[in-house]
Amino acid sequence: MTHHRGQHRSRLPRRVLLGALAVLLCWLAVGAVGGPATGRLSEVQKNDNASFLPTDAESTAVLEAVSRFSDEDEIPLFLIAEERDGGELDERDGFALLQLARELPAVPLPGLDKTLGDYVVDGAQIVPVPSEDRRAALLIVPLTEAAVSDVVDGEAPIVAATEELRVKARVALNGTGLTTSVGGPGGLVADFSAAFAGIDGVLLLVALVVVLVILLVVYRSPILPVAVLLSAVFGLSLAVLVIRPLAENGTIELSGQSQGIMFILVVGAATDYALLLVSRFREELHEHESAWVALQRAWRGSVEPIAASAATVILGLLCLMLASLRNTAGLGPVGAFGVAGALLASLTFLPAVLLLFGRRAFWPFAPRVDHHHAEDAVGTRALWGRVSGLVGRHPRRTWVVTLAVLLAAAAFAPTFKAEGVTIKDTFLVATDSVDAQQAIERHFAAGAGSPIQVVVPSDRAEAVRSALDADPGIESAYIGLTPPVPGQPAPEAAPVDGLQLVQGTATGAADSTEAEDTVRRLRTSLDAVSPDAIVGGQAAINLDVLEASGRDLRVIVPAILVVIFLVLCLLLRSFVAPLLLVVANVVSFAATIGVSALVFDHVLGFGGSDPAIPLYGFVFLVALGIDYSIFLMTRVREESVRRGTRPGILVGLAVTGGVITSAGIVLAATFSSLTVLPLVFLVQVAFIVAFGVILDTFVVRSLLVPALAHDIGPKVWWPARLAGDRVAPSEAERVEEAPETPGTPETPRTSDTTGTLGTSAH
Repeated sequence: MTHHRGQHRSRLPRRVLLGALAVLLCWLAVGAVGGPATGRLSEVQKNDNASFLPTDAESTAVLEAVSRFSDEDEIPLFLIAEERDGGELDERDGFALLQLARELPAVPLPGLDKTLGDYVVDGAQIVPVPSEDRRAALLIVPLTEAAVSDVVDGEAPIVAATEELRVKARVALNGTGLTTSVGGPGGLVADFSAAFAGIDGVLLLVALVVVLVILLVVYRSPILPVAVLLSAVFGLSLAVLVIRPLAENGTIELSGQSQGIMFILVVGAATDYALLLVSRFREELHEHESAWVALQRAWRGSVEPIAASAATVILGLLCLMLASLRNTAGLGPVGAFGVAGALLASLTFLPAVLLLFGRRAFWPFAPRVDHHHAEDAVGTRALWGRVSGLVGRHPRRTWVVTLAVLLAAAAFAPTFKAEGVTIKDTFLVATDSVDAQQAIERHFAAGAGSPIQVVVPSDRAEAVRSALDADPGIESAYIGLTPPVPGQPAPEAAPVDGLQLVQGTATGAADSTEAEDTVRRLRTSLDAVSPDAIVGGQAAINLDVLEASGRDLRVIVPAILVVIFLVLCLLLRSFVAPLLLVVANVVSFAATIGVSALVFDHVLGFGGSDPAIPLYGFVFLVALGIDYSIFLMTRVREESVRRGTRPGILVGLAVTGGVITSAGIVLAATFSSLTVLPLVFLVQVAFIVAFGVILDTFVVRSLLVPALAHDIGPKVWWPARLAGDRVAPSEAERVEEAPETPGTPETPRTSDTTGTLGTSAH
């Protein structure tokens, strides 16, 4: 008999075997093409605020108008030199700076066969401008837009130009007592590029290693973790094959932030789906001798919750396309393609691997045919048996206490600061562009080099210049593209198409609230001078991004809630259960934001948050956090049809506890890997999502949702009525009221919790 079983177990129908091999070959082809493309995805990134502006923003109109005053778009590099001892510049310093300015165009750019001068705007004069206190000088090097767009071997020329400028300045000014730093809009772009340099390799590698370690603990098998990670890698490769051409031709916007988040989404989602499928496969192997039959039943039992989970995330992400900020809107399809790739790989590649390996996939702890059932977990001393017992004995006390704790944390949510961050609060490590901005603020008007720009009919240009001079937030104003050099006549500025450009140097830095207030004030006061005047510049761009973020939050949050609610209604065939799940996850999100506000302000000492952070956090926590409630409630509904609602809730909680906990830990860990990139934005996203997922997994899904559903009872499925709720109470309550007797031997674990986090080992 044993020999017969072994033969039956090892033999698969020929068509099934050929089909599994064909699936594997298809995915290997996808990986062979998409893998190298993943490493070059950063070539099509855009990381500057201006490229993300809403098309109808006033600062966007100014950018378009200003481009008419020059043959080429500019992105300037600022080189600031100051005396190391705080003294004044002398003649030798001045001569060295003039010599440096003359030599800059000839500086070679390694690997490009070009010089810095090839990217300097035609006709631009590079001259040192001394500060009023005579302790520093500023050189502005205006580069063409090609310095950003002409990507070579994955690197934009502006990165090489910035680095070579820094090296050249240190060498040329050695022995003068001057210290230098390079910043400005160009330097900031270069430092962002450097921060994202590891996104194609380091970030993905860290995420995969983190997941591998967790899966080795979960499965205690060397085979399954590799299969799961390969499904994530192949899903990512498929997504990149779609995303790259769309980003290349401008159909979608891809930033370093959205690329990094997409990588993490794919790894986390693919692992979550794999955990659910593998768990169900293991459960069926305890019931069926044939791996093919077990996989068929596992796939059918898993495809609905996995597909529904992916649908909520994909539709939630696609709601981001309603955003007016183009980088936020771009994250929608980028993330959606990533999750779709993870879904396809998890439902095709992974089952093919499981089919070919069969029970050997779980080696050395292969499950046996021993007919353990789901209800065996309830009433045992295993962790999730205890949790389900607690919920069954004290449902109302459980959800009331849990809800009170969550609401207490949510009370701090209004203190979350999301009004934007300054340049110095953007990076976690020291950067030259930040040092340059701080040096400029010490010796020049803080807004020097990033003026407020006003485009106005040429006959009102002088009146607007006078109005800017009179504004308390403007230090000086001038007409035209080029600021006047002290001691030289002001350059003549010719109007273009009846329009003139008026610029003002703000007293506050472009990223300060002071500069944003100046923009607001000018947009109102200049109406009296010229109703056709439009105000732009970097400070206006920051202000428009802030206001657009607020608008996006108000529009997208309701859209996501409606979409998720409708998906849950279709999945659970109910109105009450979906409403319960959505409200529970919104409360969880509010609690997460409240805790994050306390941590960011009082523990990590961050100066604030990007205005897009609350929206990103909401999308990931509500769209992803609902996954665990979906995994729970679909199993609860399945069990409730046979047992009744209240016993079904306890069995569903006990039997899914380990796998959902594992999935939550994996997703939290993968998002935590974003912290390898030295940007405050990504660290904050990582903390919010990781903490929120753990909160959803261990509190909302484990206590709040099942206790509320248990207290509501069969009405939770309204308007449907499940057949199991017509079972005689005495029969249905056997599972629900199974006692937990101290000192009794532990009932053998149900199959789908074996090897998952939160259960004890044999």
